[in-house]
Amino acid sequence: MSLSRFPSVVDDVTVRLIAAVVLVVGVIALATQQWWLYAVLAVDFSLRAALGPSASPVAQLVQRWIRPAVSAPKRPTAGPPKRFAATIGAVMTVAATALWVVSLATGSSAALAAVVVIGAVMVLFPALESAFGICVGCILFGMLMRVGLVPEEVCLECADITKRRERLLAERAGRQAA
Repeated sequence: MSLSRFPSVVDDVTVRLIAAVVLVVGVIALATQQWWLYAVLAVDFSLRAALGPSASPVAQLVQRWIRPAVSAPKRPTAGPPKRFAATIGAVMTVAATALWVVSLATGSSAALAAVVVIGAVMVLFPALESAFGICVGCILFGMLMRVGLVPEEVCLECADITKRRERLLAERAGRQAA
């Protein structure tokens, strides 16, 4: 039995809405220098990456309150690349939190500058995901699959994108027939 409950297929609309919430928190953290917000994001990303969206307060907020208000139909997409992206978010926000604590303890301006750089990335990546559907973590996941560092079995749909296209076409045909 796997400890992870990360689904193999997720709703791309929900993922993009989660990214929008992360974007808002990231912009607030960066604009107001409320660096403790990265600790909040670090916990959320870590829970989501390790245990799946059901353990993430942000994902639960989106699934229960925001997604029902959005009329767009569900758009299934592969879960493993999204989990990888959440892991990148966890690593980045844990690093930002640790560097912020170091800057508090030592007064290090270099550590604080690194927090700002990570903060900029934590605005850019969710902005790309939420606004344009460009998942940087997913792109990296695909590259790692192509070079053999991520086994094909981890995401069979990722290895053969035609399976996803065929499923989406079948779903569209089913909706048009209904």
